[in-house]
Amino acid sequence: MRKYNWTSALAIGALAFAVGTAAANAEGFVGISMPTQSSARWIADGENMVKQFEEAGYTTDLQYAEDDIANQLQQIETMMLKGVNVLVIGAIDGTTLSAALENAAASDIKVVAYDRLIRDSGNVDYYATFDNFQVGVIQGTSLVDGLKERFPDEEVWNIEVFGGSPDDNNAYFFYDGAMSVLQPLIDEGKINIVSGQTGMDTVGTLRWDGAVAQARMDNLLSANYTDTQLHGVLSPYDGLSIGILSSVKGVGYGSGDLPMPIVTGQDAEIPSIKSIIAGEQYSTVYKDTRELARVTVGMVDALLAGGEPEINDTETYDNGVKVVPSYLLKPVPVDATNWEDILIGSGYYSKDQIE
Repeated sequence: MRKYNWTSALAIGALAFAVGTAAANAEGFVGISMPTQSSARWIADGENMVKQFEEAGYTTDLQYAEDDIANQLQQIETMMLKGVNVLVIGAIDGTTLSAALENAAASDIKVVAYDRLIRDSGNVDYYATFDNFQVGVIQGTSLVDGLKERFPDEEVWNIEVFGGSPDDNNAYFFYDGAMSVLQPLIDEGKINIVSGQTGMDTVGTLRWDGAVAQARMDNLLSANYTDTQLHGVLSPYDGLSIGILSSVKGVGYGSGDLPMPIVTGQDAEIPSIKSIIAGEQYSTVYKDTRELARVTVGMVDALLAGGEPEINDTETYDNGVKVVPSYLLKPVPVDATNWEDILIGSGYYSKDQIE
């Protein structure tokens, strides 16, 4: 584990420290550490939090680490040097922050884990996220519904399974939620994972990388589907879904008499919504990041006022040291039948963005 190094951090953060502390008020300076700008979802998270925190009177410092763990640690160190009162952290790898959070606790800096659980630390005060097991349930249910709709006459549905990044605690909840739906049908013989590949240690996709998912799908198709039709793919995230779809289209699915397999997703990213409208990706899961930002601002308000933030879960998220008190928001399934009502109707996207 990397040690917190005040000397090296000071060299990086001295100028920012002088500017930041002058700008921040005494009890309202929030450091926001997000994992990457490669996903539109995380960009929206950052923008929503800055907007809502600043409307509430806070000063913010938003940084993106671009999926570089050392970069995220350095950014967090610099935020502490600037004098933040609270850290809101969407971790790249939730197991790598223990030393930094020890220093945060020593400086009485509160920590809110944002959407990704920070593990192996007792210095995580609260966790704001969605009901991640339910996300997986929605994905598994949508996959089965799509299989019934598109392939009603098949005695056995042939599918493959993809998992999220193994260093993201949420990926295990998504996988377990989906498998709670799929496993009974696998046991009945109604669903066949033709490659036999299951379990997060096998199907996980490091850093949620769509190119990695596409390459794995290419290999699965060439090894298992030269004479067998693929009916569905469990995908836990839209960025993976787009890569998977590129792979299956590359061998002829979606043309002639070979229908597209049912492919799930998550985050309601614009390319996937367009793909759903075009009849390619079957579904996604909408998670309103505006609401997640609202909950996070409420947590920070309560923490800095010496109160107790609103939570609705005190059992689910054991980070290896403590059960982190959490607020879980409700995820929403989206497909071709309801995308406009949910995404345009709520103002999450404008119609121009989709068209």
